[in-house]
Amino acid sequence: MLHINDLDYHIEGRPLFDKATAAISDGWKVGFVGPNGSGKSTLLRIIKGEIHAGSDEISVRKNRRLGSVDQEAPATDKSLIETVLEQDVERAALLTEADTAADPHRIAEIQTRLADIGAHSAESRAAGILAGLGFPASDQLRPCAEFSGGWRMRVALAGVLFAAPDLLLLDEPTNYLDLEGAIWLETYLKRYPYTALIVSHDRDLLNNAVTHILALENGKLSIHAGGYDTYERKRAETQAHALSFRARQDAQRKHMQEFVDRFRAKASKAKQAQSRLKALEKLQTVATPVAERTLPFVFPNPKPMAPPIIRVVDGDLGYEAGNPVLHKLNLRLDNDDRIAILGPNGEGKSTLVKSLAGRIPPLSGNIYKHKKLRIAYFAQHQVDELKLKESAYDHVRTLIPDATEAQTRAATARLGFGPQKADTAVEKLSGGEKARLLLGLITFHGAHLLILDEPTNHLDIGARKALVQALNDFQGAVLLITHDAHLAAAVADRLWLVNKGAAAPYEGDLAEYRALVLAASKTPSKSGGGIVALDERQTARKSAANARLARQPLKKTAKAAEDRVGKLNHTLQRLDQALAELGNEKKNRVRVTKLSKERRALVTAIQRAESDWVSALEKYENALEQGA
Repeated sequence: MLHINDLDYHIEGRPLFDKATAAISDGWKVGFVGPNGSGKSTLLRIIKGEIHAGSDEISVRKNRRLGSVDQEAPATDKSLIETVLEQDVERAALLTEADTAADPHRIAEIQTRLADIGAHSAESRAAGILAGLGFPASDQLRPCAEFSGGWRMRVALAGVLFAAPDLLLLDEPTNYLDLEGAIWLETYLKRYPYTALIVSHDRDLLNNAVTHILALENGKLSIHAGGYDTYERKRAETQAHALSFRARQDAQRKHMQEFVDRFRAKASKAKQAQSRLKALEKLQTVATPVAERTLPFVFPNPKPMAPPIIRVVDGDLGYEAGNPVLHKLNLRLDNDDRIAILGPNGEGKSTLVKSLAGRIPPLSGNIYKHKKLRIAYFAQHQVDELKLKESAYDHVRTLIPDATEAQTRAATARLGFGPQKADTAVEKLSGGEKARLLLGLITFHGAHLLILDEPTNHLDIGARKALVQALNDFQGAVLLITHDAHLAAAVADRLWLVNKGAAAPYEGDLAEYRALVLAASKTPSKSGGGIVALDERQTARKSAANARLARQPLKKTAKAAEDRVGKLNHTLQRLDQALAELGNEKKNRVRVTKLSKERRALVTAIQRAESDWVSALEKYENALEQGA
């Protein structure tokens, strides 16, 4: 389907691709990963022909259609459903021609082709995609112009999915989705019948929706079968083997150099020393991978505070008196709570956290807060409030105006902006760097409660991992809205569900909620609402409990397979350590030969065990999706 052949490309003198080569076959769903700024989006533009990089370096199989989301859907008077249907250019052209065609043979050809491409079921398919991305049936008939840019990005995504190109190119598609939309998209892409290349830092999507990982490191491309966790594990093993071999090689080099230095001047040993010197020159240095260094996030810990830190009593929350978004809420937040807030976009999640943060007052009822409570509130729109012409150092200086320059620079460095970045204007920082700066500024003086509304949109996988670590080390409370299910699962131990004007604790876990979302997307209500109402929670929990019980044998099998892989890999590590200690000395040759034979057999066993594990996981995940 797609071949990348010895691609070289520089931008502003910096090499992004250095003889990069990769091949993607028909039907593969490929997750494209690499650090921010490494060139992933640039490669997508090269594939689309927006950037010229050489006539023979990128080749796509002839007559294959490419599709991507380049910008939001236009703000026109056409309805959402019409906008999506228009993206199937062939269908639209055939329907237009069918209205005017007079030749019976041509009419027959048109109707045959319309039947072949499923034109008559197109509207229901388009409606299903829009519903999955968060548009109820009533919204699908509204004009595009009535929706904000973020929602029109979803319409554009719906359009390219509906068009079903032979090669689908997506760049961070979950960034403008909520958790529910991300779950639906993950399932849709997993079943996508054609080829897809997806730039993403969403770990769950990279584990569950793709068949391969395309990695970009140091200007080189490499492709690996399986999801991101498999790729990361194998990459770590490769690095460990390379470091082990490098250590053995360095020891051999040192031994040979010592011999040369010792006997070079002796006539009786000069010939042997010269021979060792030539061998030393021929001994090629094995390159070891350079570990990517991700700067940590640091959130100062608060002083202990008596619970609760926040109580909402009969709270009506919203922006217009008499028309609350959320009605009669009764919630409690303690100083050690870790809560992820669930619910489709537009149901009131942001309204809830803005009210708790004190950004908007309650319409009625009360929100009681501890008198010493300090809240750090992060939302994506706040990134735009940073002063673009000022640097990270300038922003920190406003927080500690009486500090010396050295103290201010030290504080700026603690936020992740050392000498190379401290004086860079905000407008020249990447999206991830701006998010890092904002997180550092809002938590600078310490906070008892972190309220984070989609904090990961511009963070790569390494930065997300660092954020998880920092949040888990933080000793205050965390309230989290995120489309990143991996982040939610790693940080939160409680869930709140916001839906249909209410907000309350959700008794299930993320796996149950995922199953609930997928079940609802298959059988949407007449109003097109995304998930089951709160008053149906008890029935949903009972159904989920029965489904969970039915899945237990599959889960147990998958866990046993995972444990076996872990034990075999542990054995392999011990075997490699033994081989490294034996080295290449002649007296150890018999032992090395025996252990090498054992190692080959062990690697084969690991490959079989990994295959069994993947198969067991697929069965368990299929059961989750089907609600079985």
